[in-house]
Amino acid sequence: MRFDELDTRLRQYETLHDSFVLPDVHMVVRLDGRGFTKKADDVWRLNRPFDDTFHHAMTKTTEHLMNTGFRVVYGYTQSDEISLLLHINDDSFNRKTRKIISLLAGEASGVFSLIMNAPASFDTRICELPNPKLVQDYFSWRQEDAHRNGLNTHCYWLLRKQGQSPKASADFLLHKSVGEKHELLFQNGINFNDIPPWQKRGVGIYWQDTHKDGFNPKTGEQTVALRRTLVVDDNLPIYDEYREMIGGMLG
Repeated sequence: MRFDELDTRLRQYETLHDSFVLPDVHMVVRLDGRGFTKKADDVWRLNRPFDDTFHHAMTKTTEHLMNTGFRVVYGYTQSDEISLLLHINDDSFNRKTRKIISLLAGEASGVFSLIMNAPASFDTRICELPNPKLVQDYFSWRQEDAHRNGLNTHCYWLLRKQGQSPKASADFLLHKSVGEKHELLFQNGINFNDIPPWQKRGVGIYWQDTHKDGFNPKTGEQTVALRRTLVVDDNLPIYDEYREMIGGMLG
């Protein structure tokens, strides 16, 4: 069989299940660390309840993903997850899902592994959101998850450091209300309101236009250049203010 005939025939099998995100649909790409809970203790030996090195690695990985050729307008990370909001008109690879998923998963896995000096990988999915409200809902949902995760993590590791087993600590917290968890921390000298905001709200990364003064040696004139730079926000707003912030990025 001639090569061109073989090529045409076999590409049908390769692309049989290709899918594409429809135009005018918002895309949020979500990446989750694979097996990070086990690696945290066995490989990276992270400090608890939150580790600055891990926090730095997740933030830097998110920044990198915003510079990989996709039109990412907002990146958000909390715990072991990253969410990337693509511009609604991003047409990279004709919005082919397998291309978007595989490339971003590969980029994240490679960069994070280099930073942490050990192999790591991310699984990836695409949330296809048909209207701006659902985009705001999505990021409000992930921020609320960050808040719950932060509170539970601080409570869990408080109990562990007091000598309780993993199961006993988890069981103790299972039916405790938010107020009871706050009180547990407070009775042990921890005011949850005073912990670093990124531990309970996550970290947002977005583009900002800045003006940079320059000089044209040919004309001898002062110049001003407009440049886009990434801003890492460790103190995100919450509730309606956060929704407004997300809404302003939708374009």
